[in-house]
Formats: sequence, C-alpha cells, structure tokens
Amino acid sequence: MKNIKNNHKLGAILSIVGILTGLLILFLLANIYQVNIDGKIAGERPDEAITVQIVFAMLSWVGVSAGALWVMVLYGFINKADWAWGFGVVAATIQLLAGFFPMIPPASIGLPIPTIWVFLIALVLWFGMLLIGGVENKIIIFAFISGLAYVLTYIDGVGAISRYQTEEKGFIASMYAMSQFVNWLGAIVWAFFIYALVKGKPWIIPLGVFAAAMSMFGGFPVGLTDVIIQGRFSMFLVAPMMGTALLIYMLMPSTTKMLEEWIAKHN
Repeated sequence: MKNIKNNHKLGAILSIVGILTGLLILFLLANIYQVNIDGKIAGERPDEAITVQIVFAMLSWVGVSAGALWVMVLYGFINKADWAWGFGVVAATIQLLAGFFPMIPPASIGLPIPTIWVFLIALVLWFGMLLIGGVENKIIIFAFISGLAYVLTYIDGVGAISRYQTEEKGFIASMYAMSQFVNWLGAIVWAFFIYALVKGKPWIIPLGVFAAAMSMFGGFPVGLTDVIIQGRFSMFLVAPMMGTALLIYMLMPSTTKMLEEWIAKHN
C-alpha cells in the first residue's frame, strides 16, 4: 500500500484508462441504445422505452464528460499535483453510475449487458485513486456505502420517469413528476459528499446530512405512493431507508469523532 500512496506514475496510467473508459461508454451506449428501446417496445413497455431513451443518453453525456475530466487528472498526475487523485475519484464515481444502470434494462429483457466492463473498470479506478490518495480503510468503507446510496437515489429518479407514464394522470402521477428530479439532485449531492469525505473537507457532516435528507425527501414520497397503489413493498424505499440509516450513523458520537480526526489530518 505504501508503494501506491502518492504514486503519480500509477495515477497517470489509471488516468489514461479513465480517458479510454469515457470513449468506451460512448461506443457501448450508442451500440445498445436503439436495441434496448426496440426491445422494450417489443415487450409492450413503451414507458420503459422512453425511460431508456432519456437515461441512456444522459449517462453517455456525463460518462463521456468524466472521460474529459480524466484528461485534467492526467495533467495533474504528470505535474505531481496533490489535487489530481481527488478529481480522479469524482471521474470514477461518475463512470461507475454510467456503467451500472445501463445493465438493468437489457438484463430485464434478455439482452447483453456490455456496460458491466465500464462498471468494473470504473470500480478499479475508484479504489485506485483512493489508495493513491492514502485514504484510510474506514473512510473507504464509508465512501463505498455512500456510493450505494448515490446509485440507488439516482435509480429512484429513473423509476419515477417510468411510473409517471403508467399511472393515471392526477395526484399519483404528479407525485412521481414532482419527486423525480429531487432524486437526481440527491445523487449529485451524494457524489459531492463522497469527494468531501475522502478529501477530509471540514464540511463533510453538513453535506452528508444534506445528501441523506435529499434521498429521504426524494424517495419516501414516491416509495410510499408506490406502496399504496401497488399494495406491496416498493424498491423506491431502499434509497431513502439507506439515507436514513446513513444519517443516523453520521450523527453518532463515534462517527463524528472519527470524521473530526480525519478532517484534522487534512487541515
């Protein structure tokens, strides 16, 4: 591990992989885009076809942009800049999402899931940046669990797009529309929190409280609405429940002390 910390040569190599991963995202999503739309229509799920049409394009935009961010990270590592690995974490966090969600729609209709390679590569890049940055194991674990909340909160926003199309227009459908973007904004806040956490920023806890609250405010309304109309447990509830658990964990005295000690090492 000591050989990895502050290893700028390794950081530069991983940055090049990140750049290529951004281009891979563009190629793979363009390749499976129309196939998945047609597959959802053939499966009599036009609502999911529209959802794929929106979300796959959006994930390509952000995934390719993360590839461009890796160019900046590469510049940083070449110049042995202290900030490089932190922005590498951001780029990898974005690419994790760009690789993960596009596996779900094709898997549900028996199509290949090639973006699993993007997800796996991004996972290696993410852990690689943390090790180069010398992040402690307990902070890495906390960041990883927060990453799950980040992905699940984003997926709540995706699901709301589909639900809005299938429900009878009125209060119920409107609830999905009103909450949809709250979840996507919540995912963005979680991404900022992960960066703040691994970098030991003084505003870790306030930002974490904000991120958890966004998951709760975005997920509970659609989750409980879903329970009422479906008459069963809703997967919409997983993200806000995880947000609630992380909020409680962050506010525990032992966690607060751990974070304060981590912050003190960086300031």
